[in-house]
Amino acid sequence: MEISGIISAVVIGVVIGVLGRLVVPGRQRIGVLWTILVGIAAALIGTAIATAFDVADTEGVDWIEWLIQIGLAALGVAALDRARGRR
Repeated sequence: MEISGIISAVVIGVVIGVLGRLVVPGRQRIGVLWTILVGIAAALIGTAIATAFDVADTEGVDWIEWLIQIGLAALGVAALDRARGRR
């Protein structure tokens, strides 16, 4: 993977993580770094799922892929928040 691919993965991860965090109601007890990491993981997994269902490459904006990624980020943020709340 080239440096431009890594930078774009981080930028997309930040956007996906923040959007996922906004979807989860209430205050989350996780930091910005965890939000970014969850966003990057959700973006990668969401892309894999969208590719598997053949909806990754569509005309214009890939709304289905974005919704999958945001949904996964919201699940990840909620799960991590819940796990950190048990400490």
